[in-house]
Amino acid sequence: MMAVKAARGVSVFDRLGGRPVKNQVCKFWLMGRCNRNPCRFMHRESPPLHSEKSHSAPPTDIHRHKSRKMTWRNPNYNTPKTVAVSSDEGNILSRTSDQRASEKASENTERNSGDMDQEVVIASTGSGIQAKQEVATPRADSGKSSVQEVQPKQCNYWITGNCVYGEKCKDLHSWFCGSGFTLLAKLGGHTEAITGISLPSGCDKLYTGGKDGSIRAWDCHSGQCAGSVITDGEVGCLITEGPWLYVGLRNTVKAWNLKNHTEFSLDAPAGLVCSMAVDDDKLFAGMEDGTILVWECNPETITSEPAATLKGHNGAVCSLVIGANRLYSGSRDCTIKAWNLQDLQCVQTLYGHTKDVMSVLCWDCYLLSASLDNTLKVWAATESGTIEVVYELKEDYGFSALCGIHDAEVKPILLCSCDDNTVRLYDLPSFTERGRIFSKREVQVIQIGIDGLFFTGDATGDISVWKLSQS
Repeated sequence: MMAVKAARGVSVFDRLGGRPVKNQVCKFWLMGRCNRNPCRFMHRESPPLHSEKSHSAPPTDIHRHKSRKMTWRNPNYNTPKTVAVSSDEGNILSRTSDQRASEKASENTERNSGDMDQEVVIASTGSGIQAKQEVATPRADSGKSSVQEVQPKQCNYWITGNCVYGEKCKDLHSWFCGSGFTLLAKLGGHTEAITGISLPSGCDKLYTGGKDGSIRAWDCHSGQCAGSVITDGEVGCLITEGPWLYVGLRNTVKAWNLKNHTEFSLDAPAGLVCSMAVDDDKLFAGMEDGTILVWECNPETITSEPAATLKGHNGAVCSLVIGANRLYSGSRDCTIKAWNLQDLQCVQTLYGHTKDVMSVLCWDCYLLSASLDNTLKVWAATESGTIEVVYELKEDYGFSALCGIHDAEVKPILLCSCDDNTVRLYDLPSFTERGRIFSKREVQVIQIGIDGLFFTGDATGDISVWKLSQS
């Protein structure tokens, strides 16, 4: 399209008898953005390749057409047209056809960068054009994941409904890119950041909490809000375990038994409850002042006073996870602590992150940690019993939340939110990126459900319902 506009500019300029400045080529015309007609600079060199065929028809504008009668079982959303990109290692990463032109334009630059050599082979098939790209592993000192340098970018103007380029826009007009998953619904109702999402086992209600102080229940069949409760302040976190719904507030934990409809209020005089975890008969709450409070609980009742207080962190406890008879806590003091669940003593403090540790996750025999220092670390126990870093993933943005899920082939997928308003989907253990989710603002909460469902909640209060493909 830019080439067509440039050609028209030349013809009009010639008819008007314009005389360009000698030996000076219009730099704006070279970029395909010259809007002067006539222009006093030369329009002679061949403009950059910019094929109109590289633009596919825009996907259904799900941003503008939110239905109040959605069902998660019968989605009405279209997925963007994609083209598979494969490496000789068998890793698959899909990208939108809108990105092929921009990737081709930057191909020569990437080849001269020295970081990796690429060979692109375009083959025509019966179902369209498929690009097979051989991607070499980056240099060992780069610290980056082994995926393509060129990644899709969401159009910021499309988010606000103001993109004037329409289907010709070089950026993505979609809430996601990649393969193997799709968007089912968007739930609107919260007015501030989502801080907790939970889908209790065997329940047809999804529960969410936010900084707006509201707790909402959503009907899983209609996608509509089935009820809400307004608290005195912001919701710090929200989890469910068995019949219990736990909501962390400031200086208080509210506990609702969804089975017998009883309610308990637990005293937590240490500021905002930032994180929670449950192990058999114990409820753990990570507090704003760095302490971890412990209550004794069972399927019917829970003690109102903390049975123990774990001290050691100097910053808010952002995340708690239980695995291998240990409680792991990630804190804003840049450390992770491992606690023995039997005597509740700290057995090791993990150093290595240089900024806030926002999320910790147990996967198999490994511990994963996400930090605002732009790194995701994988920890494992050594023969001596100490825990050390065995792998590190570096990106250009900080990591906020981690969550694990398995696809239809029972292969593990890591869902990881970054502070560039995206959620990355990585295949484990290769850490090959299989797709991205885009949002208006940073996603602070990711939660999995049943049958391939997972949920994301961002800082605007929007909740998105996603589903992995079944085949």
